[in-house]
Amino acid sequence: MTENAEDPVADIAWMRRLAEEGADAPMQGASILMSAGLIYGAASLFHWAQITDRVPSSGPDTGLGWLAATLLFFLVLAVVIVRLKRGGGVMTASNRATTTVWSALGWGIFALFGSMAALGWRAGGEGVEIAFWLVPSVIMVFYGIGWAVSAAMYKSGRLWWLAIASFLAAPLLAALAGSADQYLAYAAALFLLMALPGFLLMRGARR
Repeated sequence: MTENAEDPVADIAWMRRLAEEGADAPMQGASILMSAGLIYGAASLFHWAQITDRVPSSGPDTGLGWLAATLLFFLVLAVVIVRLKRGGGVMTASNRATTTVWSALGWGIFALFGSMAALGWRAGGEGVEIAFWLVPSVIMVFYGIGWAVSAAMYKSGRLWWLAIASFLAAPLLAALAGSADQYLAYAAALFLLMALPGFLLMRGARR
């Protein structure tokens, strides 16, 4: 006869240790955030160069940079996802929550652009330009939400500062709406609030 000895105290200690390890686990997918910041930051700089005549282009060509950036991002995203799956590792609750929220925000951004395209088709292009001026601000609000959730899950004060900075960047970008400087400022926001933090988080995860 085999006795199954149970030790509730040991079980509770083991569960607490797992929870603590999960809280200290590095953030997954930071390379995706870095890639998004770099790719779309470069696209914003290219758009700024186009509308300031630093790069020769015609009217319809000004949107091609964003389309190329999106195609490149999807390619990078596919490669990174495959690498993350091959890397394995334990998917903690924090990683699962942050991965879900950033994925949802990404699809939300694409839904936003789809809505803008539908509006342009419906309204014949009239008034859509003003709505597009708000897109950088809306995206920064999305990023602020993503950083806020990540900060809460990882209990990180530094991530909270990124969330606050993203929220503050939104009205500042709106104040520049209609000027070429908006896209220059948007590129800076993407580099500083997405690409750089993504790089630092990715480097920290490798240690």
